Amino acid sequence: MSDLRQLETVIVLLVAVLALVTVARRVLIPYPIFLVVGGLAVGVVPSVPIVRLDPDLVFVIFLPPILWAAAYFTSLRDFRANLRPITLLAVGLVLATTIAVAAVARVLIPGMSWPVALALGAIVSPPDAVAATAIARRLGIPYRIVTVLEGESLINDAAALVLYRTAVAAAGTGALVATQALWQFALASAGGVLIGLIVGMGASRALRLTDDSLAQTAITLLAPYAAWVIAERAHTSAVLACVVGGLYVRQGFSALVAPATRIQSRAVWDLLVFLLNGVIFILIGLQLGAIRETGLPGNLGTIMWRGALISAAAIGVRLVWVPLAVGIPRLVSPSLRRRDPMPSWRQVLLVAWIGMRGIVSLAAALALPVTTASGAPFPFRDDIILLTFAVILSTLVLQGLSLTPLVRALNLDEDRTLELEEARAREEAAQAVLARLDQLATASWPLPADVDRLRAIYTQKVRRASPLDVGDSEAAARAQAAFRRLRQATLIEERRTLIALRDQGAISDEILHRLEQELDVEAMRIGLGEARLDD
Repeated sequence: MSDLRQLETVIVLLVAVLALVTVARRVLIPYPIFLVVGGLAVGVVPSVPIVRLDPDLVFVIFLPPILWAAAYFTSLRDFRANLRPITLLAVGLVLATTIAVAAVARVLIPGMSWPVALALGAIVSPPDAVAATAIARRLGIPYRIVTVLEGESLINDAAALVLYRTAVAAAGTGALVATQALWQFALASAGGVLIGLIVGMGASRALRLTDDSLAQTAITLLAPYAAWVIAERAHTSAVLACVVGGLYVRQGFSALVAPATRIQSRAVWDLLVFLLNGVIFILIGLQLGAIRETGLPGNLGTIMWRGALISAAAIGVRLVWVPLAVGIPRLVSPSLRRRDPMPSWRQVLLVAWIGMRGIVSLAAALALPVTTASGAPFPFRDDIILLTFAVILSTLVLQGLSLTPLVRALNLDEDRTLELEEARAREEAAQAVLARLDQLATASWPLPADVDRLRAIYTQKVRRASPLDVGDSEAAARAQAAFRRLRQATLIEERRTLIALRDQGAISDEILHRLEQELDVEAMRIGLGEARLDD
């Protein structure tokens, strides 16, 4: 009966997610914020069943596909190009936030030791990958800022969780060794990267060995869970394993599977990530009911002002850190200043303000052990959970709701980076096909009329005109077969050109995604959906 009750709860949550997302889109509020607020409203209703969030469920069920998908849609070229600011935010800022929050917590909460305070700091230090992606992209923020924020959110969890585990272990002994923490971080990071590469290579090999679209889609769904479980078993960074695995698979996915698989897997993954994101944010709001049932560890007023000050510390450190991380390297290195000029203060302010916390922080707080290694109760566990919840609500609601008016007030310059890259990619792909048609014109199997028709289409593409429709003619069976072979050759040439441009760094993975989807739809339309690039 309890299993049936859990199933009913899941169904109700999904219905609530769909309803709240629909309303959020109509009132122009980012849906993660609306879901959290909706969950809060539902959580205070006395008759609503208490929904307790199992941290193991979050880490194992929710995070692997979300991290994998975020890495898959991250441009490796842009990630490498912005590795310095990403590292300063994902590692340096996490460490700075951890220390600053720990110092504030020790002042606010008498008797809290440094290891326990650092555990709290590590819990609230990483901005959430889901919140950053879901909110930043919907607001039309400049592309480089989105790249930095997404890159930060991909790897900051790894740094925060290593600090978290080190601090939790030290809370039981009362001793915290900095060199040991650094060594653990290095080992966990290297091991996570290695496991991610191994799983990515294994998944790519499996995709190549099968031609079945359903099996290939299933492989992409199982790979992130395999990376996470193996990394956890090896006591390495499961976050980095999923990130590296997703990045690796993306680089070869265009050549490994057929258009039908790409279209099918994209639809499956879009739906999966949407549902997981929705359930995550509404669960955050619903935790208020679970916290209310367990009782407060102290006076409500004291808890509220402590939460406000901890939240202010977490937000304030980022506001200070980002300008310093942007300015100091350029002051120290003139070559960097010439290669990468100082961004405008508007862009710096925007990056400094976007720091919403989310599900990883809440799951880490709930995952705190009830007792230490000695068997004593874990110090201030209930306080840490409540303070974490306060930081999540403060950053998601305060910062999230203020982002839209802030972006409008800053009046950022229009970013045409992706638009220009897309135009260049379209032109070069069309030019490559025209050159290929000249080669094929001398072969025996294409019909001259077919070559002329396709040459006209790609000439128009170069001129930015609409392509002609070549699928409505009722030609003879032999002519149709010849045309399909010719069309397949041109689609393959377009795809190879786009992949080469991505590999050369001329276009980002996002542009490859856009144009590849058009080619996949065209391949499906003319019956070439099962043909891989190397067929």
